[in-house]
Amino acid sequence: MLRIAIVSSYFPSSAQPYQGHSAYQTARELRKLAQVEAFVPLATYPRWFRPKNFPYFRADPNYSPPEIQTRYLEYPAIPGISRILNGYMCERKLLPHLRRSRPDLILSYWLYPVGFAAARAAKILGIPSVLCAIGTDLRRIPDPITLQWTRKALRDASFVITVSEELRQCAIRLGVPASRVKSILNGCDSSVFHFGDRRAARAELGIEQDAELLLYAGRLDPNKGLRELLTAMTLLHLERPRLRLVILGEGILGEELAQRARKAGIGDRVLFAGAVSSAEVARWMTAANAFCLPSYSEGCPNVVIEALACGRPVIASAVGGIPELVGSDYGILIPPHDVAALTAAIRQALERDWNEAAIAQHFQRGWDQVAKETYEVCAGTLTKFAPSPALNQAESLPS
Repeated sequence: MLRIAIVSSYFPSSAQPYQGHSAYQTARELRKLAQVEAFVPLATYPRWFRPKNFPYFRADPNYSPPEIQTRYLEYPAIPGISRILNGYMCERKLLPHLRRSRPDLILSYWLYPVGFAAARAAKILGIPSVLCAIGTDLRRIPDPITLQWTRKALRDASFVITVSEELRQCAIRLGVPASRVKSILNGCDSSVFHFGDRRAARAELGIEQDAELLLYAGRLDPNKGLRELLTAMTLLHLERPRLRLVILGEGILGEELAQRARKAGIGDRVLFAGAVSSAEVARWMTAANAFCLPSYSEGCPNVVIEALACGRPVIASAVGGIPELVGSDYGILIPPHDVAALTAAIRQALERDWNEAAIAQHFQRGWDQVAKETYEVCAGTLTKFAPSPALNQAESLPS
C-alpha cells in the first residue's frame, strides 16, 4: 500500500480545530486507499515579537485530529524578518521525521514555506512530492521573496494540484508545465450538508420565521470583504426591517466588526456566533435565505460548496474558483470591493424565488471523490518518478 506523508500547516490543531478542513477531509478519505501520516510544521515566534496580521497560538504537540496520526513540529521564526529562511528552517525540522517515517511520496498543502520545505525534503530523500495550492498561497503572494521561493517550490515539485482551474492557470503562468499540474475541486460531506427544513432549523436556533437571514462563515479577516458586507447591511436595514446577518468564525477583525455594527446602529441585526462545528454551520445554512462571501481572493471555498449542498443561493465575489461553482441559477456573482453591487445583489437574492431543491442537487461531490482523484495523481506521479541525485545535506540552509 502506498505510504503518503501529508505535510501541511493548513491542518487542524488544538488551537484551531476547524483549520485546514479540505486537507483534513481529503486525508481521512485517503486512509482508505493508502497509509497516511500527517506532519504539521508550525512557526513559533518570540514573546517580544508576535505577528499582528493573523491570530497566533501555540499548538499542543500531543493533540491529534480524529483518524489521522499527526505530528506537530515547531520551527523558529520572526515576523517578516525570517521570511527568506522560513522554508529552510521548516525543512530542517521536518527532514528527520520524514526519514524515520520513510514515506513513498510527500503530499503537501500550502506552497510557502511548507510546500517549499516538503519539495526540498523529498529531493533529499529521493522520493516524489506533490504540492497542492489552495488559493491565497498562489493568488496573493505578498512579496518578491515569497514569490521567488514559491516559484522554486513549484519547480522542485514532481507534480502540482490546484483546487480550481483558475489556480491551475496561475501555476502555469508561474512556470509549471501544463502537463504537470491538475485541478481537483474540493468536496463536501453530504451527511452533514444537505437540503433541509428552514422552519425547523430556525426553531432550533431561535430565529424568527419571517426573518430575511444572511449567513457568512469563515475567518474574520480583511480579505473576506466583511467591512463591505456590514456597510451593505447598514444601507439595507431601514428598507428591510426583517434583515438579519449571522457571522460564524473567528479572526483578527472580530472586535472591529462588532464595533462597526454598533456604531452603524445595526448591532441588534448582526449576530457574531463564533467558531462552531460543521454540524452547526450546516444548521445555520439550512436556516438562512442566502449565503454571502464577498472575498477579495479565494481558491475553491468549501463554504460555498456547503451552502449550495444545503440548497441556499450564494452571493459571492467573482474571484478565484468561485465562478466555477456558482452559475446564475445558483447565486449572484459580484466584483470584489464593490459595496453598491453587493447591496444590490443582497436585495435581488432576497426577492428572487430560487429553486432551492435544484441548487442542492447542483454540486454532488464528496470527499471520497476528491481523495480518489488525489490518490490517482500521487500513484501516477510515483510510477513516473525518476529520482535525481539527492541534494547534499549541506545545502539545507542557503549560503
